[in-house]
Amino acid sequence: MVMISGYITRRFFYTFITMKIGVPKEIKPQESRVGMTPATAALLVQSGHQVVVQATAGEGSNCPDAAYKAVGCTLLPSIEAVYEQAELIVKVKEPIAPEYSLIKSHHTLFTYFHFAASETLTNAMEKSGAVCIAYETVSENGKLNLLTPMSEVAGRMATQQGAKYLEKPQGGSGVLLGGVPGTAPAKVAVIGGGVSGTQAALMAAGMGAQVTILDTNLERLRYLNEVMPKNVIQLHSNPSTLKSTVHDADLVIGSVLIPGAKAPKLVTKAMLNNMRKGSVLVDIAIDQGGCFETSKPTTHKDPVFTEDGIVHYAVTNMPGAVPITSTAALTNATARYTLQLANMGWKAACKANPGLALGVNMVEGKITNEAVAQAFNTNYVPLNAVLS
Repeated sequence: MVMISGYITRRFFYTFITMKIGVPKEIKPQESRVGMTPATAALLVQSGHQVVVQATAGEGSNCPDAAYKAVGCTLLPSIEAVYEQAELIVKVKEPIAPEYSLIKSHHTLFTYFHFAASETLTNAMEKSGAVCIAYETVSENGKLNLLTPMSEVAGRMATQQGAKYLEKPQGGSGVLLGGVPGTAPAKVAVIGGGVSGTQAALMAAGMGAQVTILDTNLERLRYLNEVMPKNVIQLHSNPSTLKSTVHDADLVIGSVLIPGAKAPKLVTKAMLNNMRKGSVLVDIAIDQGGCFETSKPTTHKDPVFTEDGIVHYAVTNMPGAVPITSTAALTNATARYTLQLANMGWKAACKANPGLALGVNMVEGKITNEAVAQAFNTNYVPLNAVLS
């Protein structure tokens, strides 16, 4: 890397550097998002960086090869070539097995990881020695800025998918979410009143369902009470209210999040016995292991399974079904962080931006996110110890 100039921020002196940034094509099944749009790539090229993009990486997101070439990117024929040439890898989804051997100690990966849900992935990245910066734990002013856009998409999709799988031909009970005049609407339970839960509830309410949001945060419930339509009820979540609401629901949407950690199993297998057959569970938290005891990861190709008469939808990359919307929403949020990483290098960028530093989950085989370390009962190394 060649030093080209310097600037001062937060009373520290940093140098701009030139870096080669790689954008591989996502290979997770039915994943058509891309980690960088031509618009973001143009900003990087204008800043003096080189951007290499795997051919056809952006086609599914309406980002054709010609658009990348037009802003100065270099197209490469294979995923292997991208990893071989680039230092900073910008992706969408966590690496999967075919990528493990391509990731080396000189790489910085900027993507979703959801480490706590996969010991295999965690072990592979430890072995690689790479710097792993996870979108889902980047946090500024108490907000998960890079998780929010995909949570918004997933929340809205959860209601959309739940409504579809309530249809009798799809294995559901045959209830129309909003009902019609003279009939009762479906009952929807949303567990977790965060970003995805709020979006799911708004969609369900807009379709005319009777919606209940459960959350343990009373301040959040007060806020939701002010902004939600009148067909949305807010309940404090405890074992009693959770059990009774789930038992009475036609559609249950799980949107529980503990940043970086495994999702708690709030809906047990035993609870399914008292639900109406053909009811639907949609587990937005499946990326973090799922908040239903009976959840197991599914794909867009085979999105549902039935257990004890209850339909389960647990696709691990829900926003991947709407890649044009999702890629635009995600890269709107990631662009400024990608520029910081490229302009300054990951260490200087994290020193300058504590919110970005919270995204660093692993460095040189050391786990620097406490929740991830706790998930596997392994050693946690504070990032400050690594940076120093």
